[in-house]
Amino acid sequence: MPVFEYTARTATGQETTGTVDLPSREDVVKHLRQNRMMVIRVREQQKRKKGGRVPTRDVVIFTRQFATMINSGLPLVQALDILAQQTENKVLAGVTRQVVYDVESGHTLADALDKHKNAFSQLFVNMVAAGEAGGILDTILLRLATFLEKNDAIIRKVKGAMIYPAVIFSVAIIAVVVLLVFVIPTFESMFASVNLELPLPTRVVIGMSQLLQGFWWLFLLSIIALFFLTKQYYATEGGRLNIDRALLSMPVLGDLLRKAAVSRFTRTLSTLLSSGVSILEGLEITARTAGNQVIHNAVMESRGSIAGGETIASPLEKSGVFPPMVTSMIAVGEATGGLDEMLSKIADFYDDEVDAAVSALLSLMEPVMIVVLGVVVGGMIVAMYLPIFDMINAVQ
Repeated sequence: MPVFEYTARTATGQETTGTVDLPSREDVVKHLRQNRMMVIRVREQQKRKKGGRVPTRDVVIFTRQFATMINSGLPLVQALDILAQQTENKVLAGVTRQVVYDVESGHTLADALDKHKNAFSQLFVNMVAAGEAGGILDTILLRLATFLEKNDAIIRKVKGAMIYPAVIFSVAIIAVVVLLVFVIPTFESMFASVNLELPLPTRVVIGMSQLLQGFWWLFLLSIIALFFLTKQYYATEGGRLNIDRALLSMPVLGDLLRKAAVSRFTRTLSTLLSSGVSILEGLEITARTAGNQVIHNAVMESRGSIAGGETIASPLEKSGVFPPMVTSMIAVGEATGGLDEMLSKIADFYDDEVDAAVSALLSLMEPVMIVVLGVVVGGMIVAMYLPIFDMINAVQ
């Protein structure tokens, strides 16, 4: 039996919304009239599809256009209708249409957005709620768009730094597998035909080739099992904490991840505080969006400190995650009452630091990966040519 959503006016003139489970729209109208309610609108409730996650870039464009239309004086529902029609992302278009209906039904914009976690984060929803309460929705939306753009830029920089070594590593693995499966067996049959005693490096490489050819399925299963076991371990609180701590402790890469996390933390909290969100709520949202369990725990400890009447800076300093400069500047911001501005300055500084860390990582990884690839592939080739040199010496 379908579910219908209705908007109606009671006998006292108060507008109300709700849902009712009845066979048809006519039955719903009849039911409402029997309850002395004047029908305004009746719609069959749409089955909400979770759909895929909406890319950040699409949300940024949506937010900027929304802010521009609201600032120009367009009514909220009309602005949302236009956005639903012109957005190219089908998932976001469907979400926007559902938001339009919810707003028309009497929900606040924040409540309507909160139903669509695949498009709008908790930070987005809380800032919109603060904008609605303060009557500065257009200003909040512009801040949100700027924040999302800068946050997305940081994430793309970190991911970009990972792509190059990942590609080189993948190429190295493919090259080694091709050599072991297709090239080495040719040399092996040639050496077997001359009945020559092989050097140790050659025997090791041939043994690896035979092992891979005979038990390739075992290697494949081991890789798949390792992937899923790591994924399950990371899903646990302790596992995620240990892996995130290990990542932050890695040379060069750990420094990049730490700087990116500091930039994200400070910019998120600055944006929330400047938008009127309370410090406790801001810290909780920031912790959830940290992307690293170590950072999450440090921020939540800071939230507990604030709730107990202490400062933010002290528990952040004790965690050992945040550099001394960051905690010192946060302490100054707290003391002067300009915490949001101070956090924004820290975020701008660490955006530049992330750029420098990415450049340093790429500069270091390029020669390291080339050397590793050369040693592995070159070592295998040399191992195969050692018996040939022995054969030439024997002929002479």
